[in-house]
Amino acid sequence: MISKEDIIKRFVSYVTVDTESDPNSDTTPSTKKQWDLANALVQELQNIGMQDVSIDQNAYIMATLPSNVDHEVPTIGFISHFDTSPDFTGANVNPQIVENYDGKDIVLNEAENIVLSPDYFEDLLLYKDQTLITTDGTTLLGADDKAGICEIISAMEYLIKNPQIKHGTIKVGFTPDEEIGRGAHKFDVEKFGADWAYTMDGSQIGELEYENFNAAGAVVKVKGKIVHPGYAKGKMVNSMYIATEFINSLPRLETPEHTEGYQGFFHLYSIKGEVEETVLEYIIRDHDKEHFEARKEMMQNLTDELNQQYEREVVTIDIKDQYFNMKEKVEPVMHIVDIAEEAMKQLDIKPLIKAIRGGTDGSQLSYMGLPCPNIFAGGHNFHGRYEYVPVESMIKATEVICKIAELTAEKYK
Repeated sequence: MISKEDIIKRFVSYVTVDTESDPNSDTTPSTKKQWDLANALVQELQNIGMQDVSIDQNAYIMATLPSNVDHEVPTIGFISHFDTSPDFTGANVNPQIVENYDGKDIVLNEAENIVLSPDYFEDLLLYKDQTLITTDGTTLLGADDKAGICEIISAMEYLIKNPQIKHGTIKVGFTPDEEIGRGAHKFDVEKFGADWAYTMDGSQIGELEYENFNAAGAVVKVKGKIVHPGYAKGKMVNSMYIATEFINSLPRLETPEHTEGYQGFFHLYSIKGEVEETVLEYIIRDHDKEHFEARKEMMQNLTDELNQQYEREVVTIDIKDQYFNMKEKVEPVMHIVDIAEEAMKQLDIKPLIKAIRGGTDGSQLSYMGLPCPNIFAGGHNFHGRYEYVPVESMIKATEVICKIAELTAEKYK
């Protein structure tokens, strides 16, 4: 159906363009270099025959594949993001093609002794005898989420070339800055015009997700007093010690490294401290809305208790919600998940329906009026040097897109 060589060529052409986003920028996109791939994608969509191809002032790309049936079918969409994570460099990506993977260690970089091993990354063994695309050990790969873009464009091209496959109107959308939590912020849902959509932004083949974390960020500032240490008795207040009290008062085992599945957590990801002031930055995550609210309340109560203990305001906290569990918006329209599940089954893919321990553009879009479950794009070990993607998974994801379009047209005949 889909040529392996074409998938590899298209994917490599995307990942070799640096599109790393920047959380410290206030522009959209957050980096100018994201325009390089965005403009190329617009040209490619036009070249394959998509209609109404557009890119706005913030680099949001949209295009339409018109219906080829004479009955009314809901308009569906497929969405991916073209930025890559600032967690690890995306410059000068040098993809390595591993044919017929033998299940053994893959040396990514001999000089630096960087090895991708199934002893540590057990999922590698799922893809024995397949073709893997890896990094050279010095950058991330960018399968998150250029694999998704590759699959969507490949599926649209296939449907255009094979008009015997019947489908309704299909919309595609590509966004900047998803990796810094802004991918859906300026997405024009009304202009997109879909009844529902799917983000192609999952990992392992078969993943189908319509639940994600409720998410918030918290900035904790602790005030101290600096005086000469030789004369500090009764006068100095060391903010770093009070910050340590705050850290140690939260449940020690409710952190990312101790949780899984539906378990939520507090994640301290940054500390900047001196005697005069210490700043702690946290993310707060939980699938359950009541537990999520309780976590935020716990941090606020701890702030109040420390201020009471020190008899003045030594701690301030600013908690801001980031996104919410899309389950609330998708459950009333579960047929959109059922269609994706059936598409996988018809392609002999075992659906892995589970909750995302994170968020996608889809979680925000669902609350903006566009219900948007998430489907696998195939990559593993995102945001780092050990990232890889099986080519066969990308081909299967492309087939899933085509099959969803076909099943939707049949369902509404």
